[in-house]
Amino acid sequence: MGSEFLAKTYYGNTVGEWGTALLIIVAVLVLSKAAYWVLSNIVKKLTAKTKTQFDDILIDLIEEPIIFAVTVGGIWYGLARLNLTDQVGAWLDGGVRFLVIIAVTWLVARLVEAIFTHYLAPIAARSENDLDDQLLPIARKGGKTAVWIIGLVVALNNAGYDVGALIAGLGIGGLALAMAAKDTVSNIFGGFTVFTDQPFKINDRIRVEGFDGTVAEIGIRSTKLRTLDGTLVTLPNSTFSDSPVENVSAEPSRKVVLNLGLTYDTKPEQMQRAMAILREIAAANGSLEEKVICGFNAFGDFAMNILLIYYIRSGEDIVGVQSAMNLEILTRFNAEGLEFAFPTQTLYTIAQQPAGNGASGG
Repeated sequence: MGSEFLAKTYYGNTVGEWGTALLIIVAVLVLSKAAYWVLSNIVKKLTAKTKTQFDDILIDLIEEPIIFAVTVGGIWYGLARLNLTDQVGAWLDGGVRFLVIIAVTWLVARLVEAIFTHYLAPIAARSENDLDDQLLPIARKGGKTAVWIIGLVVALNNAGYDVGALIAGLGIGGLALAMAAKDTVSNIFGGFTVFTDQPFKINDRIRVEGFDGTVAEIGIRSTKLRTLDGTLVTLPNSTFSDSPVENVSAEPSRKVVLNLGLTYDTKPEQMQRAMAILREIAAANGSLEEKVICGFNAFGDFAMNILLIYYIRSGEDIVGVQSAMNLEILTRFNAEGLEFAFPTQTLYTIAQQPAGNGASGG
């Protein structure tokens, strides 16, 4: 009875042949799953104990693409045992070739990623030039994209598709695609402008479009900015072509303008002494440049104003230097009895004469 059932024919194959093909496919899936588990949990632990890093990278590279290719090959072997029509057979062969080439492309793309991550990135990190740090992410993404494009073209060609006709067909819709992708193209050209003009580099602090922060990554389409609040902002590269960019890190020095108001009862010699104290404080601070401007520049509504302009050297702690200057000014002025003014008003009241008790009589 069982042999009669197995001998029944469906779609050109007996039940036994269908069952054999199914068993082969299930066995391949189970073995692939087991092989992946062994690679992930046993082989990786063994390679982690070795001194060299090459075996760890190799296992990480091949485990998923190789398992995928073996699985595809096993499924093809199980289905190839069946009596299939010429059309189905051709479709199966083309599909298998497509998937195998995709697996190889996957492997090559992972190899490119590993080369950049484990070999080129450390070299770029050790170099003093920041340009390689900026170009490395773009080269990595561009290399992987090129590998996948070539792999897809080869895979489609081996699967029986006319790639030339496909590309020509894409050319017909090129205008519509260009219109839809105009923002992307603008951002790519903006990225090209960033790399050629170099208005900033990685780790520079910049101000643009109301954002203030440090450049974390420069990409082909966008640039990532770590703001002073700690958030990560992604800006399209077209922003840097259309908007002014202030590179705070590139400033030679930080200009600080300080207006100090002294009370109007300050004597001329005290004003002279106040300006001398300010020059002394600026000269004693090693974080300032030599150019210092100080002068009695205005009679204000509430105070006589002294203008002090000094320049903090590049690389110094801006807030720390300003705090030290302000504290020293406050200490010295208090010691000299120089009083800072604050808004005041003097009100004059006119006393009214008391009214008379009555008219005098004669």
